[in-house]
Amino acid sequence: MRSLLSTASVRKEDAFRVWRETIYERLSPLAITKIGDRPFAGEIEAANLGSLLVTRVSSSATRTELTAEALRRSDKDATVTVAIMLSGVSTFTRDDREAVQRPGDIVVLDRRPGSTQSSDGSKALFLELPAHRLESALGPARLFSALNIGSQQPSVSLVRTFFNELVVVHDQLDPATAERMSQIGVDLMVAAIAERMAREVPNRVSGNLLVQRAKAYIEANLHDPTLDPPHLAAAVGVSLRRLQELFHERGRHISDWIWERRLAVGCLRLTDPGYAHLPIGLIACGCGFSSQAHFSRRFKDRFEMTPSEYRHAARLAGGPPP
Repeated sequence: MRSLLSTASVRKEDAFRVWRETIYERLSPLAITKIGDRPFAGEIEAANLGSLLVTRVSSSATRTELTAEALRRSDKDATVTVAIMLSGVSTFTRDDREAVQRPGDIVVLDRRPGSTQSSDGSKALFLELPAHRLESALGPARLFSALNIGSQQPSVSLVRTFFNELVVVHDQLDPATAERMSQIGVDLMVAAIAERMAREVPNRVSGNLLVQRAKAYIEANLHDPTLDPPHLAAAVGVSLRRLQELFHERGRHISDWIWERRLAVGCLRLTDPGYAHLPIGLIACGCGFSSQAHFSRRFKDRFEMTPSEYRHAARLAGGPPP
């Protein structure tokens, strides 16, 4: 592996400052804090395994913050980072999930703000993997980000051994072979994550039940203009943050789902003969809109015609207009 940064040739009193400034300016604008009073030492080595970038980082104890600003300045939006711990202990956090890594453990980190705290003498191998390869097989990266994949898991041993050996021999491989080997490594990583996620099934089933309860409550209370995410979370007995996470995992926002269902029910009632005698204002009120104007504005944004135009077109067509 080629050396990208080393404090070995820097004066001890300047080592951490040089490390922090070099990483900020050349690699990523991370906020790094030194832990402890011992002299700082660090080294970064890198190798290209086909299209994959692999970095080996060893350093004294630090705390690193990945901020929203750092993410905006990053050019790695299409990747996730896999950390294979070689020595020491590191703690990775994303939202309310925390992964404590010990030698041999693996963790995947998506592109969201978070922090890392590493012990003195820590060393890890970092892989930049294409996010779409993992997500196409496993779902959104947030489902497995900061989920510790322990060294006792059989597939983890395969992943660790494969990449450690590939780093050693990569410069002896022709480009086509190196690329094939890197793709095999990605497939092994997907298998290891899938094995670890299988242990989370009970939590995922519980999450599905909570979402179904929330959706059922929405259907039964669409008429209530005070129905909003905090109201819904209290009704189903879960924190707002947890309910938001469950909806996000399914590609939804709570408020968007509520308004989508209100519009859908309003649309049905405009074409239902049983509601033909009701003015549009009452239909709007019955679907939880604060006024007819509010209903008309959202309806036109969604269907590109006003509620009255939609109702008229439905009468002419003898059913819902195209």
